[in-house]
Amino acid sequence: MSPDDLGFAYRFEPGTDAARPPLLLLHGTGGDEDDLLPLGRAVAPGAALLSPRGRVLEHGMPRFFRRLSEGVFDEDSLRSEAAALAGFVRSARARHGLAAPVALGFSNGANIAAALLLLHPGLLRGAALLRAMVPLRQPSAVDLGGTSVLLLSGAADPIVPAPNSAALARQLEGAGAAVTHRALPLGHGLSQMDVTLARGWLDAFRPPQQGGTQDER
Repeated sequence: MSPDDLGFAYRFEPGTDAARPPLLLLHGTGGDEDDLLPLGRAVAPGAALLSPRGRVLEHGMPRFFRRLSEGVFDEDSLRSEAAALAGFVRSARARHGLAAPVALGFSNGANIAAALLLLHPGLLRGAALLRAMVPLRQPSAVDLGGTSVLLLSGAADPIVPAPNSAALARQLEGAGAAVTHRALPLGHGLSQMDVTLARGWLDAFRPPQQGGTQDER
C-alpha cells in the first residue's frame, strides 16, 4: 500500500499461526515492500508479515538510510530513519493488533534492524540479520538482555569484511543479547543455507504452545 499516516509504504499479511511472533521484513538496497515476502513465508510459515519500503532513494533505489560511500553510513540519516521506522512499527502494531515483532533483514535492511536494536531496545523481540555491518560507530549503552539475534555473514562477502560482522556480534553480545553468529561459505547474496538456518532459528524461537499471553517486551 502507499504511504499513509504511518509514513511508510508497506505490505501486511495476517498470520495464521498465533504461536509465531510477527516478522518485520526489511529489504536490501533496491528492494521494496514485496521483496522479502517470499523469504518470510519460507522461514516462518503462518507468521504475520509486516514489510515496509525504505524511504531513502539512492539513484532511484529504495534504502532505509543514506550512506556516504560503500560501507560508510550517514549516521544522522541512520538515526532519524531508525526513529521513523520505530514509530511505524509501534503504529502498525496498534493498527493490526500485533505482538512485538522479530526483524528479518537483508543487507541494508539488516543494518537498520541492528540500529533498531541499539537505538530502540525493547522494540523488537529479536532479529535475524543477514549480511549486516556495524551500524553505529559509538552507540549508547543499552540493555538487550532477553533479546535473541541470529547473525549470518558471508566468509567471502566483498561488502562486509569478516572483522566487521564479528565486531557487530561482539557489540550485541556486550549489550546482553543472545547472539548466534554463523560465517557461511558464501558472498553477499543469500542462499538456501540462509533459509534453512533462519527457519531453524525461528522455529526454536517460537514459544511453547500453551495457555497464557505472550511476552511483548
